[in-house]
Amino acid sequence: MPIDQPIHHRRSVRLQDYNYSQSGAYFVTLCTRERACLFGEILDGAMQVNDAGRMVERCWLNIPNHFPHVNLDAFVVMPNHAHGVVIIGDRPVGAKNLSHLPKTNRPAQRPLGTLSKSIGSIIRGFKIGVTKWFRENRDTRAVWQRNYYEHVIRSEESLIRIRQYIQDNPARWAFDRENPAAITSEGDDRLPP
Repeated sequence: MPIDQPIHHRRSVRLQDYNYSQSGAYFVTLCTRERACLFGEILDGAMQVNDAGRMVERCWLNIPNHFPHVNLDAFVVMPNHAHGVVIIGDRPVGAKNLSHLPKTNRPAQRPLGTLSKSIGSIIRGFKIGVTKWFRENRDTRAVWQRNYYEHVIRSEESLIRIRQYIQDNPARWAFDRENPAAITSEGDDRLPP
C-alpha cells in the first residue's frame, strides 16, 4: 500500500542538522495523548500527583541509572504533561556545559549494538518506562502524544528562567494552554518568555 505523503509526512520540530547527543542542557515538555489528565490534579496552585504521577517522577529520576552520561535538573509533573531539564555530558551543570550550535553539523554514526546517547533515546526510554507501568496497572494503552517538545538551552540566564518557569508551572495551571479547562491562553506553555 503506498504511503500518503501529506498524511504521513510531519514537519519536524528539531533543529535541522543539530547533533542532539552532544553535551548540553535541554528543556523538554512531554504531553499525554489527547491531553488526558492522567497524573493527578492541581489543588490551590500545587500539583497533587496520583500513583501514575508518582511513577512518572520515579521514571524521570531513574534516567541517570540507564544513561550514566545524563544529569537531571528542574522537573515538574503536571496533570497532563511534564517539564524537565536534561543535561547530557560528564560535566556538572553550569554555563560552560550549555549547548551551542555545533561547528560541524553532522551527528556521528554509532556502531551497531551501542546505546544511543541522544536526547531522543533518553526521552524514548522514559516514555517506554511510564507506558509499561500504565499497561500493567491501568486500562490506558497509549499514554503519550507522539514526539515531544525540546529547547536547546544556550545560556545560564536561559537556564535560570526555565528553572523558574518549571517551578511556577503548577501555580499557573488555570491559564495553562495544556489545561482543558483553562480560563485563557497566555501563549506557548512549553517555553518560558
